[in-house]
Parts: sequence; C-alpha cells; structure tokens
Amino acid sequence: MSNKPLKVALLGCGSVGSQVVRLLTEQAGDLEARVGAPVELVGVSVRRLDAPREVDVPAGLLTTDAEALVTREDVDVVVEVIGGIEPARTLILKALESGASVVTANKALLAEDGPTLFEAASKAGRDLYYEAAVAGAIPILRPLRESLAGDRVTRVLGIVNGTTNFILDKMDTSGAGFAEALEEAQDLGYAEADPTADVEGFDAAAKAAILASLAFHTRVTAQDVYREGISEVSAADVASARDMGAVVKLLAIAELRDDQVAVRVHPAMIPRSHPLASVREAYNAVFVESEAAGQLMFYGPGAGGSPTASAVLGDLVTVGRNRLNDTTGVGESAYADRAVRPMGETVTRYHVAIDVQDRAGVLAAVAQAFADNGVSIQIVRQEGRGADAQLVVVSHQATDAQLSATVEQLRGMEIVREVTSVMRVEGESE
Repeated sequence: MSNKPLKVALLGCGSVGSQVVRLLTEQAGDLEARVGAPVELVGVSVRRLDAPREVDVPAGLLTTDAEALVTREDVDVVVEVIGGIEPARTLILKALESGASVVTANKALLAEDGPTLFEAASKAGRDLYYEAAVAGAIPILRPLRESLAGDRVTRVLGIVNGTTNFILDKMDTSGAGFAEALEEAQDLGYAEADPTADVEGFDAAAKAAILASLAFHTRVTAQDVYREGISEVSAADVASARDMGAVVKLLAIAELRDDQVAVRVHPAMIPRSHPLASVREAYNAVFVESEAAGQLMFYGPGAGGSPTASAVLGDLVTVGRNRLNDTTGVGESAYADRAVRPMGETVTRYHVAIDVQDRAGVLAAVAQAFADNGVSIQIVRQEGRGADAQLVVVSHQATDAQLSATVEQLRGMEIVREVTSVMRVEGESE
C-alpha cells in the first residue's frame, strides 16, 4: 500500500462525470484498498463554472482551462467524459504526452481516430482504457481484449443502443408507430431532443467499429461500418415480424468470413427464441461466438450516468494499479490487419413484403426474379386478395448485392405495385 495518492483529473462533469465524482467520494476507502493507494481528484474541467450539476463539486476543483489541467506534472490519470471529437482528441493526446494515463468513454473518437490515440499511448508508455465506450456498465471490451485472448472470436452480434431498443420494444409490445414510440422515449429521457445519432445508427456504428477492432485484431473505423437506422421501420414491419415469431432489433454485427471482417449496423428480424430477442426497453446485450468458448452473452444497462461511471471506475482501478507498479496493460492489438469486406459481398438474408396484382402467374414471376439473381427462397406466403394482395418472401442466405439486385428487379416488374418493406433476417441457422 502506497501513501502517495493517485492523482486524477476529470474532463467533463455532465451526467457521467457527476457520477464519477460521486463514486470517487463515496467509495474512497474501497478504491484505495483496490488500487493500493488513495485516489485523489485534483481537478474537474467544465465549460461553465456556474452551471447546475448533479453533485456538489468543491469550487476549488473546478476549472475551465482543460489544457492546463491535463498537462499538470502531478496528474497520474486523466478521465475524459466530455465526448465528441474535439477538443477531446487534443486533450487526450496532450495528457499522454505529459505522462498521464487516460480513461475515456469516447466511442465516437475511438471509432474515428483510435489508432492515433493508441500510438500516442504506446509512445508515452501509458495506458489508454475505454471500457465505458461500449454498452455502459456491461463488461464486454475487457473480455474481448483479455478473457478471450486465447480464443478465436468469429462473430459479435449486439444490441448496443438503448434508445433504439426502447423504441423498437414499444413498437412491438404496444403496436405503436415509430414517431409515437420515439416521442415516448423522449418524454422519458431515453432519447435526445435531436435523436439522429441514435435512430440513424451512428452511435451503434461507432460501437460496432470498436467491437470489431478488438474481436478481430484489425483496425476498423466507423467509416468501415455499413449503417442503416430505424426511422423507416414501420408498425407493419414489426407486425410482420411478430407473425413470423420474430422481433425487430437494431443490431450491430461484426463477423469473420474468409479471413475478412464484415461490420454492419441495421434493423433486422430475429426469432423470439434468440437470447437477444428478450432484451427489453433501454437495455443492451452483446452475443459473442468463438471457436473454443462457444456462445457467450453479456447483458445489462447500456447507458446512463451511474452505469457508465461504473465502467469508468473499473478502468481507473486497473490503470491506477498499473501506475503504482510502473507498468501498462494491454494496448492496441491490430496485428491481423484483415481487410474489411464490402457490404455487397456480405452474406445475409432478406424479408421482403411486396404488393402485387392478384392474378395467375404472379408467384412464379416473383420466384423467377429471385432465381435470376441466384437467391433461393426459404418461405413465401400470400396475404389478402384483390387490391390488398401481398406476398411475403424470406430468402435463404445470399450476398447483399444479390438480394439488393433482386429487390430492384421486383420494383421494375409490372405485376408489382410496390415493394413495401425490405428487412434483413438474422439469428437463424440455415
């Protein structure tokens, strides 16, 4: 046990930062025992000194000069929870250059420019830990980085955005449309006033890039991730999934196929028997498949001040121990340097709803469009008659390019009034 305190600087005192301050105060004794030295908060960088905060922070700790705080010679660890690209990137780099280790929750920055941060940490001989960047309190990054280091991960399938899961869950359980469910999410504080980052999949794509990078030891950025949001998911899509014994979820999927990495975020139908189907409201879950361990699932609250702060403090304890022992933990692992497979070459399945003319030969013509593009049909059923006639087709696996071409061909056929819905299907074996 060292009497010399571990000195911590905090960047940001919003919902997460406030809870970090609270936990540092309330759990001071336990943290000291776990780290091996007292943990002392020496400064908190904020944009406004007089802004209301969830916890009381001694005025002497508050500062608007973040750069001066992170470059202090006595700071051992900088905790960054301000989010965004800048000034977070510059401040993290300056902290590392000044000799501090860094704990961050910044998924957007890691997904955009992680290699720059990792290289700076390696050059400085300091830690860069980021468990809180993906799935809040759920311990998923450390298992991928350390617990499964002796295994070969083949697939990561997850619900990593609580806002979209809440919306889709409400659409499933109440029959509400997207707009109605989004409004409820905003009223309850699960969705921002501007929900674009969540509902259009940007948040999930950043997390998918981080998960893929760790799982497959390859640098993957958010730009490498195919992305679709949930704003086009209709009540009819959700009802159709229910008729199939399935549920619609926004999934982050990272796969290893033919020694290439495929990463995508999009809404998909999954059978209600799949473990991810039971993930309700704003919860997150990540399903990992590996050659030796088999199937693992990690579940819990994926956002919020306290859950995210829990992950931050877990990293802080590890980084603090490393500082006391004058060592560092596991850094970036990108040795595999695998190629990222384009979405068109990714193998998937489709659920297609088609408004068609109710006349002889329609089913055969639709089946021929699938056959023309090399796509095999698993399920086909007709709903309604006359003006309300609709075909629902579920395909077997094919490349996304083949399936997209099939849909385009259907849209150009005289017998097809409209292709009303196209959604991928996941979680079922062929």
